[in-house]
Amino acid sequence: MKTSFKFLCVLLFASAVVLTSCRKEETEFIETPPEDTLEPNSTIANLMLRTVTNDGSHDNILDAANCFNLKFPITVTANATEVVINNTSDYDKVESIFDEEYDDVNDLEITFPVTIIQSDYSEVVINSNSELTSFAATCNGENSIDDDIECVDFIYPISASIFNTNNEILSTEVFTGDKALYNFITAILPEDIVSIDFPIFIELSDTTQLQINSMIELKSSIENHQNDCDEDDDFDFDDDDCNHCTQELLAEYLTGCQDWYVDKLKRESTDYNAIYEGYDFNFLSNGTVSVYWNSTTVYGTWSMTGTANNITVDIDIPALTLCNNNWELQEINTTSGLTKVDLILDLNDRLRYRNSCN
Repeated sequence: MKTSFKFLCVLLFASAVVLTSCRKEETEFIETPPEDTLEPNSTIANLMLRTVTNDGSHDNILDAANCFNLKFPITVTANATEVVINNTSDYDKVESIFDEEYDDVNDLEITFPVTIIQSDYSEVVINSNSELTSFAATCNGENSIDDDIECVDFIYPISASIFNTNNEILSTEVFTGDKALYNFITAILPEDIVSIDFPIFIELSDTTQLQINSMIELKSSIENHQNDCDEDDDFDFDDDDCNHCTQELLAEYLTGCQDWYVDKLKRESTDYNAIYEGYDFNFLSNGTVSVYWNSTTVYGTWSMTGTANNITVDIDIPALTLCNNNWELQEINTTSGLTKVDLILDLNDRLRYRNSCN
């Protein structure tokens, strides 16, 4: 009997300690300063929500719509070639097919039904192209201002502590992606006291990572960097192919590979793809270019200005006038074991050098 009584006393004491500890933890949590809590419809909650909103612009080459994207897998036929798209990198397969020819008349057929994922991550099954077009018409137009923030990304996992003042339950949530965090923020109730477990990390558009230690710091970081980048909400899938191009990178390819040849050439809407067949172009680091064919060698010059999507390549070979222009660098493509350097002036004037050197 004494043993049972002693055990009961220990049990009651332990329970009291646990309850006291929990109550202390809850009290300390409730006393969290308001500026460190995530309140529904607050400025910081809306900024976070916009940051984790589903970005529908990644697959504009397929659907020409910024407010939703197509759910993988997707089967399409691009210029008579069937492509199965299982991830975002597969969009490049479609673009590569479109880039192969310069007639600028590209045909894409989507195999229906498909599922679209909207900006709030809700899903809708689409059964025809007319249905898809109707949904696309509800999106903002090209480069129009929209709610989603694409220049800042959260780095996961992120955890949050939640205390519900009605039922006095304290819990923890761990988020591993944008969708989970989006759903959590939209579900916060007025009676919830929510605190993010800092520090957390965010990534900027230039891949810089920032450590964030408070709600105030998170708010200012998102506000300061939300417009740092081009969100690429247009439907021109070619306009960002050289985001990471530099003069040094282009020079490395042109001078590091020998015997370039012209496989695509258009001047004033006329195709000259075969006019320089058998001509070998060699770009030298001193700014000269030599061209050899049929025991003949001629010389010219080449130079560059600008960076990224604004690199201009000036080619001047007096004997080969169709090559000469202040070209804009469109893309450096190294897929399929080939290296392609695409140059463009407008839709009527394009030049592509190709090389098996990779």
